Amino acid sequence: MNLIFIAPPAAGKGTVSSLLATNYGYQHISTGDLLRKEINSGSELGMQVQEIVNQGDLVSDDIITELLMKELAKVKSGFILDGYPRNVEQAEKLNTIFTSLNIPDYRVIYLAVTEEVATKRALGRIICNKCGRTYNKYFTELAPKVTNICDNCGNALSTRNEDTEETFKYRYQKYLDVTAPVLQYYQDLDKLSTVDANQPSDQVFEDIKKIIEV
Repeated sequence: MNLIFIAPPAAGKGTVSSLLATNYGYQHISTGDLLRKEINSGSELGMQVQEIVNQGDLVSDDIITELLMKELAKVKSGFILDGYPRNVEQAEKLNTIFTSLNIPDYRVIYLAVTEEVATKRALGRIICNKCGRTYNKYFTELAPKVTNICDNCGNALSTRNEDTEETFKYRYQKYLDVTAPVLQYYQDLDKLSTVDANQPSDQVFEDIKKIIEV
């Protein structure tokens, strides 16, 4: 079963996706990672994306769809889609992509989290630019074993430029205005399950296991 995660920013999609990938062999496809990869490539498109992200705006559907189509075409087993779709139009485009790539089996999981918890996660987030692992300095279960050092590769950790309180509040409100209707779209398709993401990541993982092991 392929999975689609829908949630406000900083709901813990990346952390839970890593647990599922490790334990079930899923390929984690994050639109955020695809965009950062494009930015790091130094391409003209990457520079355009960087400017959009710095302003706190969402990258256009056309750009994300292009990057996602290329990535999904390479998938050989089950995948977790993280960060897409963000609106109903994207959900419709994703259905078109699934049809063209013959991907019929999927479940949408909504990670429900309060603004208070999500804000704390966002402002405490630190990442490894070498291996991509994400940590959080405000949550014991998500903190690195050594302060500001990646457990996996020993690389120094850093914050993202876009992880500011002002930018986060903008993104969270954008989610409420634009992304929430996607839940109704998938509910109508009988594809939606909801998980309480205010819990520690290990409990969120256990709740998701109950969904995928049915």
